[in-house]
Amino acid sequence: MTYPPEDCLVHVVDDDAGLRRSLRFLLDSVGWSVKLYASAEEFLDLAAPPTQPSCLLLDIRMPAMSGLELQQVLRERGVQMPILFMTGHADVSMAVQAMKSGASDFIEKPFKDQMLLDTVAAAIRRSAEALEEAQRRDAALAVLAALSPREKEAARLIARGQPNKLIAASLGISEKTVHIHRQHIMEKAAISSAAELARLMLRADPAALD
Repeated sequence: MTYPPEDCLVHVVDDDAGLRRSLRFLLDSVGWSVKLYASAEEFLDLAAPPTQPSCLLLDIRMPAMSGLELQQVLRERGVQMPILFMTGHADVSMAVQAMKSGASDFIEKPFKDQMLLDTVAAAIRRSAEALEEAQRRDAALAVLAALSPREKEAARLIARGQPNKLIAASLGISEKTVHIHRQHIMEKAAISSAAELARLMLRADPAALD
């Protein structure tokens, strides 16, 4: 899915008001929605969990709570959003630490406009892909939740390519009952093959067929 720029959100957290204003002007120029915050604490107070392709442009060194500390809080809260750290020359080692802790990238000040736009665009794409993957996972989970407990047991064996006779023996039921379960599973999931069922189950849980 391709999202219109206005449906993509860039959060900017920096204690420099002049830089915040210039970043808004630059990011507005390509149509992205932009929200500005003067501190990490303000971001935590005001920003909602991401429901659209989003990224966070975050100053690494700020009074009170630093960018690294905000990154840690977001990780503890399970907030999934690409973080792009803005750093001074002396902060590169801190930026490397941030990358090791899961940051997507860092941009050294002063930065060129096009480089920043390209870096943000890449982060927005990653966010969109993660959002779409989460939506596919949720849809798969909803389909599998509609199966009865016995159908779920049968579905796992069907998805692993086992024939009805072997499934019947494993579950202690007749082959005819396995056939009925198979039909019901395929109807509920709107699929027609064991391969499709396997893809559905792996989308819901990558370890489902281990």
